[in-house]
Amino acid sequence: MSFVDEIPWDKDGLITAVAQDASSGRILMVAWMNREALKQTVERKEAVYWSRARNRLWRKGEESGHVQKLVELRLDCDADAVLLKVEQLGGIACHTGRESCFFRKLEEGRWVTIDPVLKDPSLIYKR
Repeated sequence: MSFVDEIPWDKDGLITAVAQDASSGRILMVAWMNREALKQTVERKEAVYWSRARNRLWRKGEESGHVQKLVELRLDCDADAVLLKVEQLGGIACHTGRESCFFRKLEEGRWVTIDPVLKDPSLIYKR
Protein backbone atom coordinates (compact mmCIF):
# COMPACT_ATOMS: atom_id res chain seq x y z
CA MET A 1 0.00 0.00 0.00
CA SER A 2 1.30 3.45 -0.96
CA PHE A 3 1.29 6.36 1.52
CA VAL A 4 -1.35 8.10 -0.63
CA ASP A 5 -3.68 5.13 -0.19
CA GLU A 6 -3.71 5.66 3.57
CA ILE A 7 -5.44 9.03 3.17
CA PRO A 8 -9.25 9.19 3.30
CA TRP A 9 -9.60 11.66 0.42
CA ASP A 10 -12.75 13.80 0.50
CA LYS A 11 -15.59 13.37 -2.02
CA ASP A 12 -13.65 15.50 -4.53
CA GLY A 13 -10.45 13.52 -4.02
CA LEU A 14 -8.78 16.31 -2.03
CA ILE A 15 -7.10 16.87 1.31
CA THR A 16 -6.37 20.16 3.09
CA ALA A 17 -2.72 21.16 2.92
CA VAL A 18 -1.19 23.64 5.36
CA ALA A 19 2.18 25.21 4.48
CA GLN A 20 4.33 26.26 7.43
CA ASP A 21 7.71 27.97 7.37
CA ALA A 22 10.12 25.31 8.65
CA SER A 23 12.36 27.88 10.38
CA SER A 24 9.93 30.34 11.98
CA GLY A 25 6.90 28.07 12.40
CA ARG A 26 4.65 30.71 10.83
CA ILE A 27 1.67 29.39 8.88
CA LEU A 28 2.08 30.63 5.32
CA MET A 29 -0.98 29.37 3.50
CA VAL A 30 -3.67 26.72 3.19
CA ALA A 31 -4.39 24.96 -0.08
CA TRP A 32 -5.63 21.64 -1.44
CA MET A 33 -3.89 18.54 -2.72
CA ASN A 34 -5.09 15.58 -4.70
CA ARG A 35 -3.24 12.26 -5.02
CA GLU A 36 -1.05 13.46 -7.87
CA ALA A 37 -0.16 16.74 -6.13
CA LEU A 38 0.91 14.86 -3.02
CA LYS A 39 2.95 12.36 -5.02
CA GLN A 40 4.67 15.12 -7.01
CA THR A 41 5.38 17.12 -3.84
CA VAL A 42 7.21 14.14 -2.36
CA GLU A 43 9.02 13.30 -5.61
CA ARG A 44 10.09 16.88 -6.45
CA LYS A 45 10.62 17.99 -2.84
CA GLU A 46 8.69 21.13 -3.83
CA ALA A 47 5.08 21.99 -3.04
CA VAL A 48 2.55 21.08 -5.72
CA TYR A 49 -1.11 21.79 -5.02
CA TRP A 50 -4.46 21.25 -6.70
CA SER A 51 -5.95 24.57 -7.76
CA ARG A 52 -9.72 24.45 -7.54
CA ALA A 53 -9.94 27.78 -9.38
CA ARG A 54 -7.72 26.61 -12.26
CA ASN A 55 -8.92 22.99 -12.06
CA ARG A 56 -5.36 21.71 -12.48
CA LEU A 57 -2.14 20.96 -10.64
CA TRP A 58 -0.32 24.09 -9.52
CA ARG A 59 3.37 24.09 -8.63
CA LYS A 60 3.78 26.80 -6.01
CA GLY A 61 5.93 29.50 -7.53
CA GLU A 62 5.36 28.51 -11.15
CA GLU A 63 4.49 32.13 -12.01
CA SER A 64 5.99 34.08 -9.12
CA GLY A 65 9.20 32.14 -8.58
CA HIS A 66 8.28 31.85 -4.89
CA VAL A 67 8.79 28.10 -4.70
CA GLN A 68 8.23 26.12 -1.51
CA LYS A 69 11.02 23.60 -0.90
CA LEU A 70 9.70 20.65 1.12
CA VAL A 71 11.57 20.08 4.38
CA GLU A 72 9.11 17.72 6.08
CA LEU A 73 5.64 16.31 5.45
CA ARG A 74 3.22 15.34 8.22
CA LEU A 75 -0.28 13.86 8.39
CA ASP A 76 -2.65 14.90 11.18
CA CYS A 77 -4.30 12.50 13.65
CA ASP A 78 -7.53 12.15 11.64
CA ALA A 79 -5.61 11.88 8.36
CA ASP A 80 -7.70 14.72 6.92
CA ALA A 81 -4.97 17.34 6.60
CA VAL A 82 -1.30 17.39 5.68
CA LEU A 83 1.30 19.80 7.01
CA LEU A 84 4.12 20.84 4.72
CA LYS A 85 7.08 22.32 6.53
CA VAL A 86 8.75 24.34 3.82
CA GLU A 87 11.54 26.72 2.97
CA GLN A 88 9.72 29.60 1.28
CA LEU A 89 11.98 30.94 -1.47
CA GLY A 90 11.76 34.70 -1.85
CA GLY A 91 10.05 35.04 1.54
CA ILE A 92 6.63 35.57 -0.07
CA ALA A 93 3.88 32.93 0.02
CA CYS A 94 0.81 35.10 -0.60
CA HIS A 95 -0.35 36.33 -4.00
CA THR A 96 -0.84 39.75 -2.35
CA GLY A 97 2.95 40.07 -2.02
CA ARG A 98 3.02 39.29 1.70
CA GLU A 99 4.97 36.66 3.63
CA SER A 100 1.81 34.83 4.70
CA CYS A 101 -1.78 34.62 3.52
CA PHE A 102 -2.78 35.16 7.17
CA PHE A 103 -2.11 38.89 7.27
CA ARG A 104 -5.38 40.05 8.85
CA LYS A 105 -6.09 39.98 12.57
CA LEU A 106 -9.41 40.42 14.37
CA GLU A 107 -9.28 43.50 16.60
CA GLU A 108 -12.40 44.77 18.34
CA GLY A 109 -14.69 43.03 15.86
CA ARG A 110 -12.86 44.24 12.72
CA TRP A 111 -10.27 42.62 10.45
CA VAL A 112 -7.10 44.68 10.51
CA THR A 113 -4.22 44.21 8.07
CA ILE A 114 -1.10 43.71 10.19
CA ASP A 115 1.54 42.55 7.69
CA PRO A 116 3.10 44.74 5.02
CA VAL A 117 3.23 44.03 1.30
CA LEU A 118 6.83 42.97 0.65
CA LYS A 119 6.54 43.22 -3.13
CA ASP A 120 3.88 44.71 -5.36
CA PRO A 121 1.93 41.80 -6.91
CA SER A 122 1.99 43.53 -10.32
CA LEU A 123 5.77 43.10 -10.26
CA ILE A 124 5.45 39.41 -9.33
CA TYR A 125 2.70 38.29 -11.71
CA LYS A 126 3.16 39.35 -15.30
CA ARG A 127 -0.24 38.16 -16.59
